Amino acid sequence: MRVLVAGGAGFIGSHVCEELLRRGHDVICVDSLVTGNRENIAAMIDDERFAFVCCDVTQAPAIGADLVLHLASPASPVHYQQFPIETMLANSTGTHRLLEIARLNGARFVFASTSEVYGDPLEHPQRETYWGNVNPTGPRACYDESKRFGEALTVEFRRTFGVNASIVRIFNTYGPRMNIDDGRVVPAFVAAALAGDDLPVFGDGRQTRSFCYVSDLVGALLLVALDESSDGDVFNIGNPHEVTMIELASTIARLAGAEARVAHMPSAPGDPARRRPDIAKMRERYGWQPSVALEDGLERTISYVRGVGGQQATDNRQQMAGGRQTANSKQQRVGGQQTTDNRQQRGEDGQQTANSKRQRVGGQQTTDNRGDGQQTANSKQQKDHAEPRTPTNEAVA
Repeated sequence: MRVLVAGGAGFIGSHVCEELLRRGHDVICVDSLVTGNRENIAAMIDDERFAFVCCDVTQAPAIGADLVLHLASPASPVHYQQFPIETMLANSTGTHRLLEIARLNGARFVFASTSEVYGDPLEHPQRETYWGNVNPTGPRACYDESKRFGEALTVEFRRTFGVNASIVRIFNTYGPRMNIDDGRVVPAFVAAALAGDDLPVFGDGRQTRSFCYVSDLVGALLLVALDESSDGDVFNIGNPHEVTMIELASTIARLAGAEARVAHMPSAPGDPARRRPDIAKMRERYGWQPSVALEDGLERTISYVRGVGGQQATDNRQQMAGGRQTANSKQQRVGGQQTTDNRQQRGEDGQQTANSKRQRVGGQQTTDNRGDGQQTANSKQQKDHAEPRTPTNEAVA
């Protein structure tokens, strides 16, 4: 099967690409690298069954595919508040573009939504039938509301054009390849514990989350994605084991061999009090439930941060500090090098890049250009220096 994975260089997307390759599928990864990272897909680049297209999801080329997975969106509060317009366009215009590709190919489509569509829930745990309690103009609205719109657009394409489509609502997910400095609670606590710093807890720390290890999440997502008979269905994917932020801080400090010191910070605006998935539908349909216990997953994550996470954090800061450039022009720049659809990539001085390789993707020739730059999802040039955002005790997908 030929699978297009939008957002395939991101935290979850790269694990999805890896698992699809392991199962023998051909994978086309589309990512703008606004929040994705080339290092996440570095081990796959030389695989003949893997192709990387560096472009914004709103301008994804007309690629031939049997299955389209839409995971392309900033997902942490720090990132979607830094890139609010890009976030909204990825989940609206980007969703429309990928649905069109699925329609033209007669392909199956899966929209990766989020538990954020439930907002600050009045129902606990949250079932797929719950409509949510969301603030449409709050600090999380760019993410919450654009995901809700993406769900509605997916449903309408199915109704209008007969696109075989499903929606998965991803709850808090963690594990290797998370951006260390994106403000989500697990990497924030782990980094602080390893550095000997106080663990930043927002509010009184009694707010709860349920954390699913990334391999469990990927397994569940692909159960749905590869099942055409789930057409029209919506599934929660997450781990129903619920913990408070104080409990999580204590556990991470203990596993990291650090003193469990916390620093209480003012509550983050719009931070939900409780979040826990009802996964009865996944369990009944597929017999699926998470298999990685929280402490086991945290140990693996701590090991990752100790090994490569520090360098990744440095790389991410350099990447985010670099000028964000337009992704909506026909000729696009990536790390100082220009890319043009169906053309050979060239540097600004007209010289062919030394470390590029040509890839055939549905008749379109792309180049794996290993620059460090990234593209934005907005049609207007973004400011080079965004205001820093305060991290929150959140770990959205």
